[in-house]
Amino acid sequence: MSSKHKSTFSALFLDRDGVLNARLPGAYVADPADLEVLEGVEEGLRLLQSLFRYTFIVTNQQGVGKGLMSEADLQRVHEHLLGHLAKAGIRIDAIYCCPDLRDKPGNCRKPAPELALRAKRDFPRVAFGESLMVGDSVSDILFGQNLGMKTARVLTRFDEEEAWQDLEQQPDFACRDLRELARLLGA
Repeated sequence: MSSKHKSTFSALFLDRDGVLNARLPGAYVADPADLEVLEGVEEGLRLLQSLFRYTFIVTNQQGVGKGLMSEADLQRVHEHLLGHLAKAGIRIDAIYCCPDLRDKPGNCRKPAPELALRAKRDFPRVAFGESLMVGDSVSDILFGQNLGMKTARVLTRFDEEEAWQDLEQQPDFACRDLRELARLLGA
């Protein structure tokens, strides 16, 4: 995916917590006031959006399934995030969210492909083989790999180190933040 000149790739798939905003250890971002956009997100996304036709957020949010927040709470958080990014000149084409509990049979949670398939249904020109999934968890990377995407790990989460070591195929890229990823991709 790296190039010396700007190209257009199909889609940039972004996890939310730990990639765009700070994780709340042991909790969920259920109120816009609790949403802290991570350093480098605006600059990185401005650079990255020039390389991709589409930009999506794909996020597991089982706090809804647990009853710790409502769909309306989650919608307010997402509206706040989209407004913040729009003020910085960043376009997000859609947010795809799975509120299912981890142990629900047939759930839509990453690494299951459902969130990406919804994006493909809504944006038929999405080509997974020309796309990039950016995440901070093993499930994010498996989600991208299972769909034939390139993958990038943002190094903000370190509670899964054993799982990372057991991963059959490591991510294509590793970076501290989206700014560094943009540099790695030649943006």
